[in-house]
Amino acid sequence: MNNESPAPPATGAITPLQQMVASCSGAILTSLFVTPLDVVKIRLQAQKNPFPKGKCFVYCNGLMDHICICENGNSKAWYKASGHFSGTLDAFVNIVRREGIRSLWSGLPPTLVMAVPATVIYFTCYDQLCAALRVRMGEYAQMAPLLAGATARVGSVTVISPLELIRTKLQSQKQSYRELTQCIRSAVAKEGWLSLWRGLGPTLLRDVPFSAMYWYNYEMGKSWLCGLSNITEPTLTITFVSGAVSGSIASIVTLPFDVVKTRKQVELGELQAKNLPGQASSTFYVMCRIVAENGFRGLFAGFLPRVIKVAPACAIMISSYEFGKAFFRKHNKERTHGPLQTNP
Repeated sequence: MNNESPAPPATGAITPLQQMVASCSGAILTSLFVTPLDVVKIRLQAQKNPFPKGKCFVYCNGLMDHICICENGNSKAWYKASGHFSGTLDAFVNIVRREGIRSLWSGLPPTLVMAVPATVIYFTCYDQLCAALRVRMGEYAQMAPLLAGATARVGSVTVISPLELIRTKLQSQKQSYRELTQCIRSAVAKEGWLSLWRGLGPTLLRDVPFSAMYWYNYEMGKSWLCGLSNITEPTLTITFVSGAVSGSIASIVTLPFDVVKTRKQVELGELQAKNLPGQASSTFYVMCRIVAENGFRGLFAGFLPRVIKVAPACAIMISSYEFGKAFFRKHNKERTHGPLQTNP
C-alpha cells in the first residue's frame, strides 16, 4: 500500500482543500477586524434605546448578519453593560478601559460557528465554478465571475439558512437539543420542509446581486490594476483596493434590499422570541411600508455605515484569501519542482 501523500495538482494550481484553508483563515481574520466596529455600534444603540425583552438586533461579524434576541433581566449581557459613551471613539476607549480589550469581540464565538463554514463554502465554490465556467464560456469568459459569484452565494446561503434559524430558536427559547428537535419536527409537520428556509427570500434578494456585482467588479478591477502596474500576479495592495472598491459599489447598489432584509430578519426574530405563530410580512409589503413611512430615501437609510462596514470587510477578506492562495501556489510549485532541482 502506498502511504505517500498525494502529489499536488498542476503547477500553479491549488487544491479545493487549500482553497478552504485560505478562505477559513481569511474569514477569521476579517471577523477579528470588523466585529469591534459592530460591537461599539450596538452598545451605542442600546445606550440610546435600551433593548427590552424579546427585542432583536442585527449583529454583524464582517462575514454574515446574525439576529440576536435580548433576554429579560440579563443585566450582565454584553449589549446591556453599563456606561455612558459620548461617541464611537469614546466607546472604544472606555470599553477597553473598563471591561478589557476582549469585550470588543463580545458575542463573536457563537456566530463564527455559522459564518466561517458559510464563507468557506462560498469562496471555495466560487473559485471552482469560475475556473470551470471560464473554460466553457469561451469568448464570454469575462462574465464567468458574475455567474459563479451568484451561484456560489445561492449555494452557501441555502445550506446555512436552516442552521441560522435553529441557532436563533436555541437563543430565544432556551431549549435543549431534544426539545429543539421536537420543535423542528412539529414545524415541518405543520408547515412543510420549506419552513426551515423562512426568511431566505430577502437574503437571496440582497446577497445574490451583491455577489454577482462584487466578483465581476473585483476581477475586472484586479486585471486593470495589474495591467496598469505591468505585472501578471496581483499584489496584496491591488487585491485590497479591488476588494474595497468592488465591495463599496455592490453595497451601495443593493442597499434597498439590505434595508428590507434587516427589517424582515428582526420581525422574524421577534416572532420566534415571543413564540408566536405566523409569518413575517412579505418583502414587497415591507418595502412599500418603508416608502410610505420614510419615502424612497428610507430604502437608502444607513448608507454611510453600510459602506464603512462592508468596504474594509471585503478588502480584508479577499486580500487575505488571495494571500493564502498565493502561499499554497508557491508551496505546490516547490513540491513539484524541488525533486527535479536535486537531480545531477
